[in-house]
Amino acid sequence: MAEQKENVQEKELTQQELSEQILIRRDKLAQLQAEGKNPFEIVKFDVTHHGDEIKDGFDALEGKDVAIAGRLMSKRIMGKASFCNIQDRNGTIQSYVSRNDIGDEEYAAFKKFDIGDIIGIKGFVFRTKTGETSVHAKEVTLLSKSLQVLPEKFHGLKDQELRYRQRYMDLIVNPEVRDTFIKRSKIISEIRRFLDGKGFLEVETPVLQTIPGGASARPFITHHNTLDIDMYCRIALELPLKRLIVGGFERVYEIGRVFRNEGISVRHNPEFTLMELYQAYTDYNGMMDITEEMFRTVAQSVLGSTKVQYGGHDLDLGQPFARKTMVSLVKEFTGVDFDLVKDTEEAKALAKERHVDFEDRHVKGDILLLFFEEFVEKNLIQPTFVIDYPVEVSPLTKRKLENPEYTDRFELFIVGREYANAYSELNDPIDQRGRFEYQEMLREAGDDEANMIDEDFLTALEYGMPPTGGLGVGIDRFVMLLTEAVSIRDVILFPTMKPLDK
Repeated sequence: MAEQKENVQEKELTQQELSEQILIRRDKLAQLQAEGKNPFEIVKFDVTHHGDEIKDGFDALEGKDVAIAGRLMSKRIMGKASFCNIQDRNGTIQSYVSRNDIGDEEYAAFKKFDIGDIIGIKGFVFRTKTGETSVHAKEVTLLSKSLQVLPEKFHGLKDQELRYRQRYMDLIVNPEVRDTFIKRSKIISEIRRFLDGKGFLEVETPVLQTIPGGASARPFITHHNTLDIDMYCRIALELPLKRLIVGGFERVYEIGRVFRNEGISVRHNPEFTLMELYQAYTDYNGMMDITEEMFRTVAQSVLGSTKVQYGGHDLDLGQPFARKTMVSLVKEFTGVDFDLVKDTEEAKALAKERHVDFEDRHVKGDILLLFFEEFVEKNLIQPTFVIDYPVEVSPLTKRKLENPEYTDRFELFIVGREYANAYSELNDPIDQRGRFEYQEMLREAGDDEANMIDEDFLTALEYGMPPTGGLGVGIDRFVMLLTEAVSIRDVILFPTMKPLDK
C-alpha cells in the first residue's frame, strides 16, 4: 500500500474546511463515548521517560521498556505498521506502531487518532534502520481528544495577535517559543541563586496598597468592599522593602508583578515582573557593582557565555560596563553643557531651540532628562551606567554632597533601553517629606504619575534607616535581552490584550 501521510495540514484550510474537521473530531469523540471508551474518563498515565531522556540515554535504555506521553504531531500510516511523532515537554520522539504488536482493534483505533490528540505509548527503545531513536509500541492509549485543528506545520501560526491570545497553541506549534519561556524560568532562578548567595533574603510585600509609591507611574485603582476604601495595585516594590531595612533586615529582595496603568508597546505591558533589592551600608556604587556582576553571572549560567547578540549588535556583558554622568552624555551628543545652564528659563530656551517638547511645570532638571531621552538613549548600545540624575526626577534618592542639584542615581542602558534603576536611598525623613510635598504639588497640577505622600513611610524613616543602596531590574526586558526577543509580549506568557468583543 502506498505510504499515507497525515501531518499537520500541508495547506492552509478554509474556515469551512476547519469547521468540517472540527465536526468530524466531535463525531469521533461521540463514537468513542458510545463504545465506552471515553478518553476524558482516563485519570492518569504513568510516564517513565521523556523523549530527550531516551535519546540522550539510548545506550543504557536500548531494548528496555519505557512509557511516554504527549501530543500526536504527525503519523505515517503504512498498511499494517505506522510511525508517529509524539511531542512532550522537552521535544519530540518517534514511535513505531504495528498491528501485530498492539492488535487489530487497537491499531484500527490508532489510525483514527487526530493530529493534536494526547496519547500514551508503552514499549521498548530501539533504533530504526535509518538510525533514529524510537519507541516500539506495545500499547497505545488515547488520553485526551483534541477537538480543534492545529495550524498547519509549513506556514505555522502566523497571526501574531492570535499567538499572544492563544499562547497554549503558540507553545504547541512553535518550539522556539517554548524555549524562550524555559530560558525565562532559568534566568529568574539564576537571579535568585545569585542573590541568595550574596546573603539576600527573599520576601513578599503587598500587591494591594493604600498609597502607590516607589515610582512615577499611573496606578490601577480598585475598591475593597469590606473596608470601603479605594486601593491601588502596586507600581513598585520599593517602599515596603525599605521599611524592612528600617526593621533590621540588612539585605532583602523581591521578584514580583507590578502594575502601571499606562500604554502598551514593544517595551511596555501594564503588568510586568520587577526585581528590587535593598542593601544596608552601601551606596549606588555598590549597586553598580552588584548589577554588573549579576548580569554577567546570569548570562554565563543561562547562555554559557557573556556574549550576547541583540538587534544586530554584538554585546559582551563580560567587559566592564561604562560609567558616565547624564550631563557629560548630553554634552557629548548635543554640545549642550547643563552645568553651564544657569536656570530653568535658560533650559527652556535651549529646549525650544532644539525642538524638545516640554511642559510649563518642567524645571531645569526635567529638561536635562528630556534632552537625554531625545538625543542620548538610542546611542547607548554597549552596557552603560548613566549616573547622577537631577534631583527633580529622583524623589527617593540622596543628593550628591558636592552638587545637590544631582543625586546618587544610575540607570543601566543597553542597546538604547533601560534595564536597571538604582540609587543611594534617601534616608533623611525631613528631606524626604519635602520631596513628597513637591511631588504632591505636581500631582495637584495634573501630573497623575507623581508620588503621593506616604506618612507611614516617613514615620519609618524617622525611626532611622541606615545608609542603603537600592536596585530595580525589569525582568521582562532582561529576558528579552538574553533571548533576542523583539517585543515584551514575546517573553510574557499571557500579555495584556483587548477582549475580542471590544
